[in-house]
Amino acid sequence: MRQGYPRRCPALLGLTLVTVLLFLSPVIGWRPRPWPHNKTNAYDHTFGDSKKFEGSSEFVHLKYHMGPVLTANITVHTIWYGIWERNQKKVIREFISSISAANSKHPSVAGWWKTVQLYTDQTGSNISRTVRLGAEKNDRFYSHGKSLTRLSIQSVIKSAVTAKTKPLPISPKGGLYLLLTSPDVYVQDFCGQVCGFHYFTFPSIVGYTLPYAWVGNSAKLCPGVCAYPFAVPDYIPGLKPLKSPNGDIGVDGMVSVIGHELAELATNPLVNAWYAGQDPSFPVEIADLCEGIYGTGGGGSYTGQLFSGEDGATFNMNGIRRRFLVQWVWNHVVSYCTGPNALDQ
Repeated sequence: MRQGYPRRCPALLGLTLVTVLLFLSPVIGWRPRPWPHNKTNAYDHTFGDSKKFEGSSEFVHLKYHMGPVLTANITVHTIWYGIWERNQKKVIREFISSISAANSKHPSVAGWWKTVQLYTDQTGSNISRTVRLGAEKNDRFYSHGKSLTRLSIQSVIKSAVTAKTKPLPISPKGGLYLLLTSPDVYVQDFCGQVCGFHYFTFPSIVGYTLPYAWVGNSAKLCPGVCAYPFAVPDYIPGLKPLKSPNGDIGVDGMVSVIGHELAELATNPLVNAWYAGQDPSFPVEIADLCEGIYGTGGGGSYTGQLFSGEDGATFNMNGIRRRFLVQWVWNHVVSYCTGPNALDQ
């Protein structure tokens, strides 16, 4: 999700794709040719024999704008802003670590990332399959207050990379900086327009151009907006929330937003690579096109076909030891949203 581009409320998700399509350039659908066979074969990453895709449209004009994508090994440096419980950190760490865990039970987080891997740079090199945890920084004392603006978020990152003790490493090539705010922190436009966003830091503020994302824990402020479907907004009467897979609706809701932002950071880190639309300041990216879709039939307030565990928890993919619910992303090879699918089991 691009900075300034809203993550829509669940009641409006059914209108999201229609609205996007009406305002995109009215040209025919554009689908890139598969890259030469010495590169990753795109058709190996359409989830085998599964034909269960969602959100197809000939009007989606997702295009490559020649900017860099993250083909080198990706390292996620995390800033924990505010007070975080140990188990909350474990859930998020394991989700990130699961992206590269090839031995996870199917359907897996690593399988979900295969769609992201389809995207390439101008040389035909695919986005890296390796996503690993990097250094972490704790900001328990709210160094920039409990109300952050978009620019002050960059100041938080500056504090982390210039700290006198254990500063985060500067990794412009494969490093991503993930700022996570605790439930008692308000960020500009949080809940009303966004649940998370990504952009890059300004050298005038941070000293470097670094891709970063912010995601907030909505448990206290707006779980019905940003932790849906584990919480339901008041304006959808009669709809019951689903049981979260890790027992924390705020963190389980964050996981899907983190996945959303990591997928878009990998494919559009400097906002000049993969996106739809004519205006790079208002791009529609690979996860924006699939908001609200977690399985076959997803759209509107319906998540699609999901798994239900013996404990009643709802999920659509497995990590190393945990289960997660993460939205699908746009597959430009088949022009559909794709992801691990409960109906394939």
